[in-house]
Amino acid sequence: MKKTNKTKVEEFIRVDHAGERGAIKIYEGQLLALNTFIKNDELKKTIEEMKEHEKEHCNYFENEIKKRKIKPTKFLPLWDLLGVGLGFGSTILGKKAAMLCTASVEEVIDEHYANQINQLEHDENKLKKKITKFRKDELHHKNIAYEEGATKKGLYSILDKIIKTGSKIAINISEKI
Repeated sequence: MKKTNKTKVEEFIRVDHAGERGAIKIYEGQLLALNTFIKNDELKKTIEEMKEHEKEHCNYFENEIKKRKIKPTKFLPLWDLLGVGLGFGSTILGKKAAMLCTASVEEVIDEHYANQINQLEHDENKLKKKITKFRKDELHHKNIAYEEGATKKGLYSILDKIIKTGSKIAINISEKI
């Protein structure tokens, strides 16, 4: 059975809301580590700036959820907890791991947003423009992460695969439930 455009758009908004909120939680976890165990004011400033973009994205999807009467994913509390844990844990491992966390998530989101942009119809032009803008922001975050030392060399390649797999699982679940 083919999905209606309305159902597809609801799934897009539900999952994008969860994803943007998850990104905020990852950054909150990273900032928690930076405010307690790891002292790196420059990294803290970079993460705070990226978190501001995520707040803008999340607020947009939060408003769309309310306006369109879409139920958010039931997994938000779990994603919140896992996001904070991922951010905190990756930062405790060091700056390269923290930045790889951002790069890995953003690479998954880039592909995810590109697929959505390709599927959105003309009657959702405003949503398409927002997702296009947000995708550009996410690509910028990925580039910053690599400039700041993210790497997939050695054991970091395993961390990259774990983060990407977890992100893809969260996307698939959040679209439906």
